[in-house]
Amino acid sequence: MTTHGETAATSTPDARALQEGIAEFYDQSSGLWEDIWGDHMHHGFYDPDSNVSGSDHPAAQIRMIEESLRFAGITDDPAKQPKTIVDVGCGIGGSSRYLARKFGAECQGITLSPVQAGRANVLAKDEGLADKVSFQVADALKQPFPDGQFDLVWSMESGEHMPDKAKFVNELARVAAPGGTIIIVTWCHRDLGPSEEDLEPWEKKLLNRICNAYYLPEWCSTSDYVKLLQSLSLQDIKAADWSERVAPFWPAVIRSAFTWKGFMSLLRSGLKAIKGALVMPLMIQGYQKGVIKFAIITCRKPE
Repeated sequence: MTTHGETAATSTPDARALQEGIAEFYDQSSGLWEDIWGDHMHHGFYDPDSNVSGSDHPAAQIRMIEESLRFAGITDDPAKQPKTIVDVGCGIGGSSRYLARKFGAECQGITLSPVQAGRANVLAKDEGLADKVSFQVADALKQPFPDGQFDLVWSMESGEHMPDKAKFVNELARVAAPGGTIIIVTWCHRDLGPSEEDLEPWEKKLLNRICNAYYLPEWCSTSDYVKLLQSLSLQDIKAADWSERVAPFWPAVIRSAFTWKGFMSLLRSGLKAIKGALVMPLMIQGYQKGVIKFAIITCRKPE
């Protein structure tokens, strides 16, 4: 649920409205999320059918980062660890700070939300990482970086906000260094069957209701991402469906919203955050019915 973009770098009124809506949504809701859940604004990774308590969720969010690195083949071998990282859709910088510490790497994060960028920079300074980690408002579809800058291009739950998935993937590949790794963890809809041309009408209706609350454009499937990566001649392309691994997450978010602390924080956060909270049961329904998939897609840029 992290985000990205820059309102100045838009080409149509619809694109501007989408980016402004995303920025306002996260400007309003990021403080609430940090207050209740901490600085990792993404799903946790759980054992299947696990019974989890509230104290387990921060550890599950860290596990999501570690499992993503493992899936992408990034090992603890110091010679193979990334030294430069971009966090595309950085939220308040939780992943960036974790990765910077883990690898001793320099990390730059981009987000659409000025509130997120400001808070992320404050946290980096407070944690003694200001020389390693920095954050700015910038457009993920037109990143302010030169070609081939980053050993690791990291996108944790930001792709769902992208109105142009081909342009998004192209930018991820452009800023990746030769031999660099790209990790995309994102919400998708299910892959279509061989005889299907589109989702069922009820499936599209469900996804549209979620889109309206979370400022998402059209959804795509995991196989759509794989095809985009293949079209750019990227290597070692792998994908997996981690939907079962994140199943406990949304029920836990709903429970946290109905605590006294969560309820009062939600009221202070404004109408956009409240609207987002009200559609959270639809995320659970989407996962249970197999319409929504939580996907990881990784690849490597040729050397």
